[in-house]
Amino acid sequence: MSIDLHTVTLNPAIDETVTLDDLRPGHVHRAVAVRHNAGGKGVNVASCLADWGLHVAATGLLGIDNTAPFEALFAAKGILDRFLRVPGETRTNIKLLDRHDGRTTDINLPGLVATPETVERIQAYLEESVGPGTLVVLAGSLPDGLPPDTYARMVAGLAHAGARVVLDSSGEPLARALAADVLPHCVKPNRHELEGWAGRPLAPPDLLAAARHLQGHGIPLVVVSLGAGGALLVDAGTALHAQAPEVRGSSTVGAGDAMVAGLAAGLHAGLGLEAVARLATGFAVAKLGRAGPNLPGVEIVRALADHVTMTPADDWASTTATHAPH
Repeated sequence: MSIDLHTVTLNPAIDETVTLDDLRPGHVHRAVAVRHNAGGKGVNVASCLADWGLHVAATGLLGIDNTAPFEALFAAKGILDRFLRVPGETRTNIKLLDRHDGRTTDINLPGLVATPETVERIQAYLEESVGPGTLVVLAGSLPDGLPPDTYARMVAGLAHAGARVVLDSSGEPLARALAADVLPHCVKPNRHELEGWAGRPLAPPDLLAAARHLQGHGIPLVVVSLGAGGALLVDAGTALHAQAPEVRGSSTVGAGDAMVAGLAAGLHAGLGLEAVARLATGFAVAKLGRAGPNLPGVEIVRALADHVTMTPADDWASTTATHAPH
């Protein structure tokens, strides 16, 4: 089986989603339901890409003591498992889903302690596996034990091997990657992550300016996800705002990862910016309210993508500037 894309998850998690009727801090609750899913950003991206029909290899680090949920997911979806097993347990992330308002409260538990040597083994596998133009998605946080420039160094090695890297991270690992000499092919910060990089709140015109700044400094495609507010996409020639029809009452857990999967699928297919924007937004909307890292059928995703509204980003920024944070 030839591999279309690779995803990397250095800090995966088992997502334990607890559904509550109404979350009230300080009170005792009786759970309506509980569900466990293999997770972590890159795992979620790989799962969505497999649902789309692409052949995906997933790599990263897994604790040998609780691999079963991941192995079951990979077997069910035909994802090539190239995870490196290390001693210990993969972390658990607890998600408290409030059915009353649809919001989710995340509690992320400590995870594995990694070493630079383990990442070097993963990097060696990737560099041997990619060819010119191969897409590699680096996604999520870094586990304890790894320096903050880990993604920056991985991007450099993969780019030297000819790969196109899509990076979805935050904080210092993102900042280091954005300041490196060799830059990713695509980055997808959300609004909060971009503001963290900029060091200040960003009104809509400032969000667009920050995205253009990053693109102008050598990242071919910059995507800023805005939750219910859609997404900004900036490449060398165009800046667009994509907005899906409003969807009420659905959990947004995993929508950002689904958007990254849609970006990767669109880039793999060689689509233009507007088509990539539609597909990525369609992936994100298709994920809303669905349990686990799963998409519906391809035709449903395509129909959702067809209903995405596209606007020149400058028009979006000027019309929404009154809603900027103060």
